[in-house]
Amino acid sequence: MASNVNMTRVDAELEAFIPLFPSADLTNPAAARKGLAELAAAAPAPDTTGMEIEDRTVPADPDVAVRIYRPREAQGGIIWLHGGGFVMGDLETEHPWAVRIATSSGAVVVSVGYRRAPEDRFPAALDDAYAVLDWAVGHAADLGTDRGRIAVGGHAAGAGLAAAVALRARDQQGPPIRFQLLSQPELDDRQETWSARNFTDTPFMTRAKVAASWRHYLGSAPATPYAAPARADDLSGLPPAYITTAELDPNRDEAIGYAQRLLQAGVPVELHQWAGTFHGSQAVQSAEVSQLQTAEIGAVLRRALAG
Repeated sequence: MASNVNMTRVDAELEAFIPLFPSADLTNPAAARKGLAELAAAAPAPDTTGMEIEDRTVPADPDVAVRIYRPREAQGGIIWLHGGGFVMGDLETEHPWAVRIATSSGAVVVSVGYRRAPEDRFPAALDDAYAVLDWAVGHAADLGTDRGRIAVGGHAAGAGLAAAVALRARDQQGPPIRFQLLSQPELDDRQETWSARNFTDTPFMTRAKVAASWRHYLGSAPATPYAAPARADDLSGLPPAYITTAELDPNRDEAIGYAQRLLQAGVPVELHQWAGTFHGSQAVQSAEVSQLQTAEIGAVLRRALAG
């Protein structure tokens, strides 16, 4: 553990679950994917009562697999991008989280099975996410919403992709985006913030794991703002944002800095830094702080997509 990181700050309900998380290692993508899949499979099955769930394929080059969650009397929709350092995660591992978002927010959730690194590096995942946004806006009525009430969001690397989608849509006068929901976003490959430099051995996510994530995603290519949104010079004209951070997360300070820069650019922002949490800890749904996080995300999204 980095000497200036006091792990007694971890929430007491979360601490017991730390050994159950997969090791913070992305050197072997196949093994990392297997570990995340096992963690997700061990979680209790979510309650999907009254919810329509449909697997679809979005026409693109190549086509993109999506899973659509329609709660009763849905209001608005969100293109949801799973986490996993651009390397791990899929529609199955994200299923419990997508159900929780749909249930708590009342929004249609379109979970995206985007291409992963290192087999498919930047901009493959971004292209997939953008294609799904374009499709969803064009098929809003079919999804049970309208084209003016569609948000983008995600967790970790998925949140970074969501921020990049918002930048690209602004720059290319693309599909309208009502809101961006960025949960513990991975936004900056440079790793120059205080948390990135000091959180070298925090649970599940470490400085080395973040660095490996960016290596897999970028390869030898230089990072652009569409790969690492924190590099964007101009954040004006972007959709309103909700940004959440975990206290013991290397990505914490880049997310807080992004929120501050959005505010300075005139973009409405709500920022919540959750004390005692670590990257991905909201997967422990038995903990009160995780339940509060889920409830708040649902309430924020419901409010943003309302009427």
